[in-house]
Amino acid sequence: MAKCFSFAATQDSCYRYSFTRSGLKSSTTDLGDGTIMHCWIPKTHDPSKPTLLLIHGFGANATWQFNGLIPKFMPKFNIYVPDLLFFGESYTTRAERSEAFQAQCVMGLMETHSVTKMDVFGLSYGGFVAYSIAAQFKERVGRVVLGCAGVCFEEKDVDEGGVFKLVTSIEEAVELLIPQTPEKARELVRLSFYRPPPSMPSCFLQDFIEVMCTEFRQEKKELIQALHKDRKMSDLPKITQPTLIIWGEHDQVFPLELAHRLERHIGDNAELVIIKNVGHALNAERPKELYKHLKSFLIDNLVSSKQASHSNGRKAD
Repeated sequence: MAKCFSFAATQDSCYRYSFTRSGLKSSTTDLGDGTIMHCWIPKTHDPSKPTLLLIHGFGANATWQFNGLIPKFMPKFNIYVPDLLFFGESYTTRAERSEAFQAQCVMGLMETHSVTKMDVFGLSYGGFVAYSIAAQFKERVGRVVLGCAGVCFEEKDVDEGGVFKLVTSIEEAVELLIPQTPEKARELVRLSFYRPPPSMPSCFLQDFIEVMCTEFRQEKKELIQALHKDRKMSDLPKITQPTLIIWGEHDQVFPLELAHRLERHIGDNAELVIIKNVGHALNAERPKELYKHLKSFLIDNLVSSKQASHSNGRKAD
């Protein structure tokens, strides 16, 4: 019998509708050279508001990962939510697979929308891209938030049994991050959540895999391999923007040691927040607490800066 209902496809449609209802619209841009970038952009860009760029990680597409944050941030920011290459509707025929190239494509996309200055929040793999954006485009990035982004891991951490205890090869990481069976999807959820859902029927997991994890599988595998190959701390630039690092206390995908390593690497411009009793999936498991810290760093500081600016203006008068 032909399959007539897909929970994942229906949920995806609901999230897309939620984005639209919040004031975003779908936009596709041809960057040339075989590269197409899709992005959710404001229906109307308000030049009086700052811009916030949200960059998703592996797993479900951007609408699933940021749905809960969009309504909260829309009143304060112009929100842009791109699909990274080989996710959603973005792809390239070029051979590049590095996070540096992803960053260049995202910023090329932002240029086409005439956005010259922005704050950036990247989750997991999206944090690698956000870090690269901050490093490559220093003058265009104001503040940076990195959520459970193991930017500071090295190739030897995987190959020599370093901080990674549950994944001992890049091939294992690929099988987990791009699950092709319900069993692998369950394993990924168990690794990502501190308190995994008690019931995950195989039919729902298989449906999710078919909708979210089958397209561009080889290219996504190459993205993971590019992150890992020859990765050394000595090659990682030090970003200079004010940076908030948010991490789950029990993250098993990128262990907490990497958060401390990243904080030391960035130095005085970095602030580390560790959320207790949560794993890697901060946005899904503890969305309210995640938003609390994002609000404090991105919105409350914004209000304080405006108030100080107005106060200085009155003194000048």
